[in-house]
Amino acid sequence: MLTPHLDTTSVISLVEDAVTAPSMHNAQPWKFLHRPGTRTVELHGDPERTMPHSDPEGRSLHLGCAAALLNLRVGAANAGWEPVTRLLPSPDDPWHLADVELREPARPDDGLSPLYPAIRRRHTSRFPFTDEKIPGAVLDGLRAAALMEGARLLVPDLWHTEVVLGLVRDSEQYESGDPAVREETARWTVPDATAYGRSDGIPAYAYGPRPQYPGTPVRDFSGWRPGTDRPTAPFEQHPQIAILGTPDDTPSDWLRAGQALQRVLLQATLDGLVASMTTQPLEWPELRWAVRDPGSTMGHVHMIIRLGYGPAGPATPRRPVTEVLDIA
Repeated sequence: MLTPHLDTTSVISLVEDAVTAPSMHNAQPWKFLHRPGTRTVELHGDPERTMPHSDPEGRSLHLGCAAALLNLRVGAANAGWEPVTRLLPSPDDPWHLADVELREPARPDDGLSPLYPAIRRRHTSRFPFTDEKIPGAVLDGLRAAALMEGARLLVPDLWHTEVVLGLVRDSEQYESGDPAVREETARWTVPDATAYGRSDGIPAYAYGPRPQYPGTPVRDFSGWRPGTDRPTAPFEQHPQIAILGTPDDTPSDWLRAGQALQRVLLQATLDGLVASMTTQPLEWPELRWAVRDPGSTMGHVHMIIRLGYGPAGPATPRRPVTEVLDIA
């Protein structure tokens, strides 16, 4: 029998699960609020962790917060709750992204609780993958995971993949030529691993090696920094990518896409895959439209995911729960 109200220990545990989610540059742009005497956990965006040059509309912020939301739902289901989610519950407050009410289970948990073992195992890997092909049945399972959250996962053919990889290269040139974007990226990355004492951002040990040849969809966080030395390594010759999108492009679509992204990543982890993500071409309106498959019903792309077999990425820092959770 579940308790009538959530106790503080349970809320802290749920938020600890939630914050393992990925976010753009590991900015962790989320806040959680719990009002004692209720079974509801609120999710809010953190306006102090926006990226006005790389993410002017806040799409990536919504994706990251929604990935944390999916983790919270998985943790709740694993603890025996039914997480009933309401997106954008406060029309006058765009930073109030979702409410999760935890109820006595009244129906199956939509496969959430089996994902729980992957929450702490999933880490972004910017290291070389092997050229082993992903079985079709595994890809079908990832497509199904995205559909369960109201998004679509498209695995492009060879021609479309080459187009997307070309757009990644173009976006790298755009970024290297934009001082404001470079400065914003530098805010969240520290190339000197010995100087890293933060609980957010991407430390140098998580950059991975620099690809030996262009065309790998792995963001190079130090390529335009003078004096930064990283080893190079051969990456997979034909990267296996997937494109995540929704028919429309509103904040509620971004929140559905972020939950779908995390569900795909957790399922991929359980399937023995590793993954990295890039939004570089999606950060430039003149490139984003070209990423989608013109023959697909997917209207708007929100994430490019690189999938494969290879070394797991290292864990990156996380802000303590005391910084992201308010017990009102």
